[in-house]
Amino acid sequence: MQASVDLQGTAPARSKARTQLTADDLARLGVDELRALYEAGELFDLKCLEGAPRGRMLTLAGGLGKPTARRMLARLAKAGLFPWRGKSFSTHSDDAQRGGGVNRLLLLGDRFPFDTFVEASAIDGKPCIRLDYDKPENPFFIRVIRDELREVAKDLYLGPAMFDGKRPELVLWFAIDCR
Repeated sequence: MQASVDLQGTAPARSKARTQLTADDLARLGVDELRALYEAGELFDLKCLEGAPRGRMLTLAGGLGKPTARRMLARLAKAGLFPWRGKSFSTHSDDAQRGGGVNRLLLLGDRFPFDTFVEASAIDGKPCIRLDYDKPENPFFIRVIRDELREVAKDLYLGPAMFDGKRPELVLWFAIDCR
């Protein structure tokens, strides 16, 4: 059984409410609550994500640019108006835990391809789906992004986006919704 976050703002709790979580619920949570929910999440079969599930930026985690820019991005994220629309995923026919995908952006279309595979999380060391953008066709500032995903409710996935260096730095939390 997976854990859920008590949406009243308390610590993770085990309950049937976990299956009723939505991306809107996640957008109301703070950075620490999202981290707790992510740590309680589970690894999943990549085939669950095949296609073009919806994505949502949930919240910024900190040091991203000037305070005014951070506030503007945070407002867009909370309102569900961020121009990122989600990711399209596919798996390799011979290995359901490896695949690839691309980000879907409003007005820009499909951009920033990535490879997917199972790896230890930079957050807590437990298995997660890693999205690796280190591909020659991506610009440098995208190649250094590390995304991860875990399932936190049926067909709802939560992930941190980090700058991937010697010590990965959390930038934001995002959700992928296959419902």
